[in-house]
Amino acid sequence: MKQEVYFFEDDGITPNSRYPVIVMPQVCKGEGLENIFPGTFKKNNWGNNWLDIIQSRDHYHSSTHEVLGICKGEVHLKIGGQNGQLFHLEAGDAIIIPAGVGHFSIADSTGYLVAGGYPDGNTWDMIYNEPEKYEASKQRIWLLPKPTLHPVSGEPFKEFIS
Repeated sequence: MKQEVYFFEDDGITPNSRYPVIVMPQVCKGEGLENIFPGTFKKNNWGNNWLDIIQSRDHYHSSTHEVLGICKGEVHLKIGGQNGQLFHLEAGDAIIIPAGVGHFSIADSTGYLVAGGYPDGNTWDMIYNEPEKYEASKQRIWLLPKPTLHPVSGEPFKEFIS
C-alpha cells in the first residue's frame, strides 16, 4: 500500500503533532465504500465510526487520532493549521490524522461522503483553535499512545515515528 507522510509544526495556535499525517491514495476501489471503510476500520480496532462530511471550520482533536476514508466524491482538506497544506482526496483515498493536527474541508468541497474512525473506539473532542485550551491540549496529545493496528491494513502500526 502506497503511503505519503507529512509533518506539520506547532504554529502556536494549532499544536499539530510529533507524528505524521499519513495519506493513502486509492486503498479501496469500487462501489460500497460507505460500508467497506467503516467495516475495515472497525475490524482493525478503529471504532466509534461515522459517515458524514468534514467540518469546514478549522479544528483538531486532543483526545484521539483519527482515520478518514473518502467514500464518495472528492474533498479539498486543509491540514496542519494556518501554515498547513491543501490536500485533494477522492473516493478510495484514506488519511490518518494524528491528534492535534488541524484540519477542515474547503468550502468548494461538495457531494462527498467520508467514513471516520478512532483507535480503540476513542471519543473525540473538538477544539477550534481556542487559545485557552492550547496548553492543556498539548499535554493530552503528548501522552496519547500510537495506535496498535493500522486502520486499513490491520498490521501492527509502525508508521508513527516519535
